Formats: sequence, structure tokens, C-alpha cells
Amino acid sequence: MRKSITLAFSLAVAFAVGAFSVEAAPKQFWDPAKKQYVTFGGGGAKAVNPKASSSIRRQDVKYTGPYGPNTIIVNTTERRLYYVYEKGKALKYGIGVGREGFEWAGTNTITRKAEWPGWTPPPEMIERERAKGRILPAFMEGGIKNPLGARALYLGSTLYRIHGSNEPWTIGRAVSSGCIRMTNDDVSDLYERVKVGTKVVVLR
Repeated sequence: MRKSITLAFSLAVAFAVGAFSVEAAPKQFWDPAKKQYVTFGGGGAKAVNPKASSSIRRQDVKYTGPYGPNTIIVNTTERRLYYVYEKGKALKYGIGVGREGFEWAGTNTITRKAEWPGWTPPPEMIERERAKGRILPAFMEGGIKNPLGARALYLGSTLYRIHGSNEPWTIGRAVSSGCIRMTNDDVSDLYERVKVGTKVVVLR
């Protein structure tokens, strides 16, 4: 009898936790720069790259807003991204957003998806960082040290992307030059769920 009660209680706790948090099992990804597999995942699980996660866990939440399924909503004030995967349901992710002077809003679509994308800093960013004494490369090959992280979703014909990050501690902060940052684990999860053509709404 005692074992039955304990089992029932354990199942109830597991269901309650699952209702508020969605965590993926650790995943292996090929790092083209290191030419080896690296592990992200588990929303805090120990991994080859232990800094792949932030303290903001993704969650399965109810959604009552005006946008339909297969829509990404970026709430820059809240610093959260919602992916509406079916009517009334969404996945909620922590994000980093544009710092002061780099905020923006609008509606676009995903026009390209890339795994371990290379990074070509725009000329204005190169000049801006040079003025601070930081020299950016003309191009950086994809990999663990690349600021775009493990995955990138390109937004229309803009310079903006939803991408991973090699600085997961910046998630939840306004630090970027306008791009939407996610942890490598979270952006990899989102990447598998969305397709080219998915609608993206950025709110301020």
C-alpha cells in the first residue's frame, strides 16, 4: 500500500513539473571548426560544453494571443520568444535582445536556416567595434567560438537573425546589435520545429 501511494505521488509530481518545464535530452552536434561532436542539452544537464545553457528554462505554456500556429512571437520587453505550435499552445524560450539604440519591431518570415553558420560582421559593426579597440574578423567560420552559435534563422532580407550564442549568460539581457539570441540548446530545439516561411513577429 505504501509503495502504491509513493508511486502515485511520484507520478503526480512528475506531471506537475512537466506542465511547467520542457527539457530536451542532451544532443550531439558536429562543430565544423573543431571537427568533432559537441554536446548541448538537458537545460542544465552536464555536457561537453557546460555553458550551453542559461538559468532560463523553456516552458510549454498556454497561448491566448492573436497569432495562429507556426508563428514565432518575440517579446523584446519581456525578453522571451514564443513559438505557437498549435492553437492555444506555445513554447516559451528565454532570449537576449537588442541593446539601447538597437531595438526594433516588425513582421517578417524565416527565409533561410543554417547549422553552425559562418559570421560576416557588417561594415558598420566592424567600424563601431574598431572605435572601441576591438578588431573583428572579416569572416569567422562556424563553430563553438562563433557568436552565431549552433543554429541561425535568417529574417527576410534584413541583417537580423534568431541565432545561438557562445555567451549563454547574456540570455535575458539587452546586449545584442538587434539580433535575437538564444542558447545553443534552445535555438537547436526551435530550429527543428520551424521551416523556411515561418512567420516571425517582433514586438516592443
